[in-house]
Amino acid sequence: MRRMLLIFSVLMLLLSLLFTFIPSQAQEATPTPVIAPTTVSTPIPRPSPVNTVTQDGVTLELLFTSIAQGQVGIVRLSGAGIVGGRANFIDKLTEFFQMEGDGFYGLLSVNMDQTPGVYPLEVYADYDAQTRITLTAEVEVVQGAFIRQDVTIVDDRAYLIDPQIERNEFARLESLYNNFTLTRYWQGGAFQLPVPSVMTSPFGVFRVLNNTVTTRHTGWDLRAAFGTPVMSMASGVVVFAGLMDIRGNYVFIDHGYGVFSGYAHLSQIHVTRGQEVVEGQIIGVVGDTGRSNGAHFHWEMTVNGEWVDTAQFLQTWLP
Repeated sequence: MRRMLLIFSVLMLLLSLLFTFIPSQAQEATPTPVIAPTTVSTPIPRPSPVNTVTQDGVTLELLFTSIAQGQVGIVRLSGAGIVGGRANFIDKLTEFFQMEGDGFYGLLSVNMDQTPGVYPLEVYADYDAQTRITLTAEVEVVQGAFIRQDVTIVDDRAYLIDPQIERNEFARLESLYNNFTLTRYWQGGAFQLPVPSVMTSPFGVFRVLNNTVTTRHTGWDLRAAFGTPVMSMASGVVVFAGLMDIRGNYVFIDHGYGVFSGYAHLSQIHVTRGQEVVEGQIIGVVGDTGRSNGAHFHWEMTVNGEWVDTAQFLQTWLP
């Protein structure tokens, strides 16, 4: 099963969520479940550049019109003699990866709370340690489509709504995804759905826990029975495999160049820290550990240090 499996499902998802998602503010709503098909025959097409900047024989291409809060955009850098590239976007440096014969690519990620607006983009094309060309462009950040949900945590796990516990867990995760690996582990742009199932609670939800604490949902929940196998989205290296307070039994995988995926609430973990995994490999099984009210699968990603919409990432063309 390859990354191609979600084009049709994401289209279904977007159509259904139009009736529950209202941009710019959170609303009380229950998203309509969306069933993801197990196979898709049509590959994601390579997008045409939306904006092109050329300077001194170097070309920068933006393969998107805008980036929504909590989403990702792809940029391409090409030119004779270039040996590297990086971008400065919203006060963050992003390293580019090379595709042999096709230039350099970078993933621009936007925080789910980033203020909408137009932001400057600087891209540096390196020829050697002393020679660099800087190209500039503008990127529009638009509002995401986020809803509001009231969630009741059962009594024996209610202590997990403590904001300090969540802050500590985020700090622990940050220490992992801030380790940038200059290796592209994923192959051929392929990422896949870890559990082919029904998507329920979406990314970015404003969750009110037990009518007291508001938090954000960093991924998607998928409906899955206890013991359902969970697969790695793509090849990578396991950087965490163990117990966390909120995420329960958890696996976190580094796919290289700032891309990480997380798999939460597992009942069993089948990998260990430092282990190399391949796309589709079983890394654990669905459970009900951590801050959970029943067996289900929570699936999340960070790109360049930002939590991003996993469903949107799967429908994004990657080299």
